[in-house]
Amino acid sequence: MILVTGGTGIVGAHLLYSLLEDNTSVRAIYRKDSDIHSIKKIFAIYTSEVDTLFNKIEWKEADIIDIPALTFAFKDVTHVYHCAALINFNPAKYKILKKINVEGTANIVNLCLANGVQKLCYVSSVATFGNVPNGQFINEETSWNPDERNNVYSITKYAAEMEVWRGTQEGLDAVIVNPGIIFGISPKAEGSGLITKLGPRGLSYYPSGGMGIVDVKDVVRAMKRLMDSEIKNGQYILVAENVYYKEILTKLALLYGKKPPSKKLSKPLMIFLSQLDWFSSVFFGTKRRLSKAMVRSMFSTSQYDSSKIKEQLHFEFTPLQETLKRIVDNSSTE
Repeated sequence: MILVTGGTGIVGAHLLYSLLEDNTSVRAIYRKDSDIHSIKKIFAIYTSEVDTLFNKIEWKEADIIDIPALTFAFKDVTHVYHCAALINFNPAKYKILKKINVEGTANIVNLCLANGVQKLCYVSSVATFGNVPNGQFINEETSWNPDERNNVYSITKYAAEMEVWRGTQEGLDAVIVNPGIIFGISPKAEGSGLITKLGPRGLSYYPSGGMGIVDVKDVVRAMKRLMDSEIKNGQYILVAENVYYKEILTKLALLYGKKPPSKKLSKPLMIFLSQLDWFSSVFFGTKRRLSKAMVRSMFSTSQYDSSKIKEQLHFEFTPLQETLKRIVDNSSTE
């Protein structure tokens, strides 16, 4: 039996379909307020037998910070894909980020050890790696620097990785994948979905930064191949291409038949808007939409090297243009 956490997220939903396609026995945990039926949107991309596959999933209501409920979910489990996480860059959310990302991962690791789970795959992020001088590539050997201006999400994901490595010291076989920004059809508008939804608007402005991107299908394929391999206690960056925001927004605009952006966003203006956003959240209780960490990411560029997984698994990534075209084609049918 395979256990999947975070099954209603973008990675978890695509992973569930892929595992079911292989006729694998799958159990997925979900929180009480989760909409498990939202993943049918993902299944519908691949097959017309949506309900048939969905009904093969053994759903268990459990939160990764609820140890008693998790304990029942681990019965007869041999392999675990830990995809669940909270993504938030608001410093005010540090305590809940730590609770879910760090304590939750520690619970998963401890139950894997207690139940003799054969292998764990943890979905982390490239955000856990340190920075390098401009022009150099970040790889799996790039060390985390606690003295840098790290955002709260990065801090908690790095601490979660330490829990996984602690588990390997205690006898658990595990692999960690570190995807860049994941692009693909999502059960809900989040992450890269917020970027792709900008395409139909035909934006005039673009931020000067860049990022590493990867197709969700590649993330799932890499996870499964690593779990099926003899590889253990390894870490792998999953980035297909290092691209600038201008390139992504331009490709999206052209796919939607819109005019590409041609004007650079002003960083001082965005910082000012971020301050207004903070003021509004403090004094009027509005939800933060533009944190300083988000602004910094919009105007910074990091380049990632995925040669390790390419060489060890002869892995090939999906080109960005192909990924974006699939997203646009599916969005037109929603």
